[in-house]
Amino acid sequence: MLFTSSGNKDTRSGFGAGLHELGRHNPNVVALCADLVGSLKMDDFIKENPERFFQVGIAEANMIGLAAGLTIGGKIPFAGTFAAFATGRVYDQIRQSVAYSNKNVKICASHAGLTLGEDGATHQMLEDIGLMKMLPNMTVVVPCDYNQTKAATLAIADYYGPVYLRFGRPAVPNFTPANQKFEIGKAQLLKEGKQVSIFATGHMVWKALLAADILEQQGVDAEVINIHTIKPLDTEAILKSVSKTQGAVTAEEHMMNGGMGDSIAQLLARKLPTPIEMVAVNDVFGESGTPDDLMVKYGLDTPNIVDAALKVLARK
Repeated sequence: MLFTSSGNKDTRSGFGAGLHELGRHNPNVVALCADLVGSLKMDDFIKENPERFFQVGIAEANMIGLAAGLTIGGKIPFAGTFAAFATGRVYDQIRQSVAYSNKNVKICASHAGLTLGEDGATHQMLEDIGLMKMLPNMTVVVPCDYNQTKAATLAIADYYGPVYLRFGRPAVPNFTPANQKFEIGKAQLLKEGKQVSIFATGHMVWKALLAADILEQQGVDAEVINIHTIKPLDTEAILKSVSKTQGAVTAEEHMMNGGMGDSIAQLLARKLPTPIEMVAVNDVFGESGTPDDLMVKYGLDTPNIVDAALKVLARK
């Protein structure tokens, strides 16, 4: 295994650590929350910068409107809530007040995907990447672990324009460097390979690395690339990889329709027609259960990535 984990940490804590650091170094950063401060790990920022925090209560649409207004005065608002509320509940406000006018708002969404677990289908947002990537001017970022989430939080403060930053609740392996530089729109090559390209995002990146290890034991040389920025997509890195391997697998904790795999499939269909398999939720809602059990039941586990890679090889 090329990468080893330094332990399991939740990505929402990476966001909290990044926001805390921004509070100390960037006086224009302000934070807003819709009654979920503890869940989004905003406490340290608030303790040191109470005058730069706005608790809007359970009023997410108002939060987005306030955030858009704050940008007019030069502030950089980080508006945080659960992914289900940060997108679906306030899509009109995001479209009209943020994306359309290209406001410098950072929409920070925790508790995304099936790994929200026992809270069930109503909160397990699996459509948010699709909703956000379709909006002109919107950048969509999905980091893979604690360290990368912290680095992404710092990076989006320096990037002008609307950003959707997606992270989660469960503790997951923390395997990327602590001092990394996060480059928006630049895919991260984690393992070189010659026979199949595995493109993964978010919690699925570690599973993709595990799958590559299993494939190697079976004599298959897989390349693993972390697509931490869904939009803008690193088309150059994707085409370079697939032109070499002639086969692609995508893996994401999101609906198959409208997700990262959808974007990569569109790119390959236009530029480099290639056998592709997608590991994602296939047009169903989730349910209540433990995160691990749900990932297995809905086909978002390491063996599913291995099977997808073998299917691609059979189609070449």
